[in-house]
Amino acid sequence: MEKMSYLRIFILTIFCLLSLSARAQMNHHHHHHDMSDNDGGFVMNENIDRLPNGCEAIRSEKSITVYASKKYATGVPGTVYGMSDYEWNVEPCSKITVTFINEDKVRHMWMIHELPKYLYPAGMFHIEASGGKSQTGTFITPSEDKNYLVHCDMSQHMEMGMRGQIIVGKGSGDLWSVTGITDHLYRASYLPQYIIFFCVLASIFGFILNAKLVKRERKG
Repeated sequence: MEKMSYLRIFILTIFCLLSLSARAQMNHHHHHHDMSDNDGGFVMNENIDRLPNGCEAIRSEKSITVYASKKYATGVPGTVYGMSDYEWNVEPCSKITVTFINEDKVRHMWMIHELPKYLYPAGMFHIEASGGKSQTGTFITPSEDKNYLVHCDMSQHMEMGMRGQIIVGKGSGDLWSVTGITDHLYRASYLPQYIIFFCVLASIFGFILNAKLVKRERKG
């Protein structure tokens, strides 16, 4: 009976951990965002004048034009969709204006992750354009050197080739699987973000539980 009780506790612990992870993922996707709707798309979390911490003023301004289309995937193995560029170098504390031009018939996005959440809800700046349309949005880069993920968040478009990086200052090291630039390292998109951590934690818990059961059996 004691073995069954320990086993039930173990199973319930794993279930709770996975449930918390899934809920965190849902909260991430449903976080409040500032959005401006335009004809043929929208811009989310635009920032034209709020300075990130560590920035006393706008150091520079830069305009970027990005094209999205299947034709940019031509010649790149394992891709279906592509962008005209996959890497952009910008300075810290800079105002960056992005014009995103969608040359396909399907919707595409240009999304940055891990920006400061006190300026960009959920840490994202996001442009979405319908097929054959274009959108323009502006954001201000943080003060520290870092590489930020840029990708299309439409279903499977990142896995199909639309994954890049924006390098602020000296950067913090290349991100994995930047199309045509860095090597691949995949994690199934349906798995919770922290599943590896929970698996390790569960393994440790299981090892300790097993050791206690063995010890009890020896005493008995």
